[in-house]
Amino acid sequence: MNKIVYYEVELENLPSLTDEQNVELKALSEMPDSAINYSDIPPLDDEFWKKAVRNPFYKPIKTSTTVRVDADVLAWLKSQGKGYQTRINAILREAMLRSKTTPSGL
Repeated sequence: MNKIVYYEVELENLPSLTDEQNVELKALSEMPDSAINYSDIPPLDDEFWKKAVRNPFYKPIKTSTTVRVDADVLAWLKSQGKGYQTRINAILREAMLRSKTTPSGL
């Protein structure tokens, strides 16, 4: 049984805020940064990021597709053992992430 619930939100058709919500938002927007209490939030220093891991429950949605790959490239991927499609995905993901962090793209 699938217990995941999906909601679609139309950003152009959001419900109106209540008067109470508007008052709260106005008060927050007028609050200076110095008045915000950050004491319950640990600092995100270099040590924190060294230990950071991707959410273990994150699982991207897979899409089936057909891709034309040079025969020698496919042979090389398959020669490394089971899981060549997973390796293709990992190689493409690495290229995607690298292109997002470099100014020129690739």
